[in-house]
Amino acid sequence: MGDMVREEVLRQGLEGDPRVFGRVAMELRAAHGDDVLAVRLADAIDAMDDRPSLLIIDGLRGVAERDIFTARWGDGFAVVAIHAEAGVRFRRSQDRGRAEDGSLDDFQARDTRELGWGVGQLMEEADHVLHNRDPLSTFRAEARDLLLGLTA
Repeated sequence: MGDMVREEVLRQGLEGDPRVFGRVAMELRAAHGDDVLAVRLADAIDAMDDRPSLLIIDGLRGVAERDIFTARWGDGFAVVAIHAEAGVRFRRSQDRGRAEDGSLDDFQARDTRELGWGVGQLMEEADHVLHNRDPLSTFRAEARDLLLGLTA
């Protein structure tokens, strides 16, 4: 879902930095509703000719987005919350080096913004929860086991 915001930033010809990405995400939601990205993505998925049996949608930030996917695909859609402590998430964001990640202040501002969109409630009501902590190999194994269980 974050890719969609990045594409919008590029489409608008904006220089990417944490404040720009956050502003564009907020503007999209203000203009088109909190579910705008989910509606666009669900439409694109439904239009796929050869849709795979399992799709992973990364980056839901609120219940409005979840509600769109649930309305479209019912029991064929499940939310997996991935929980990691803030310090771990910030360190990993710095390691990946994306333009939207920025400083600790930017990271905290993004967390606050996303809580306003309902990410906390989304995680609390998730169908499944994975804990993303070190070592990363443990998380990957747990994620693989969950995905195998969902596709069995």
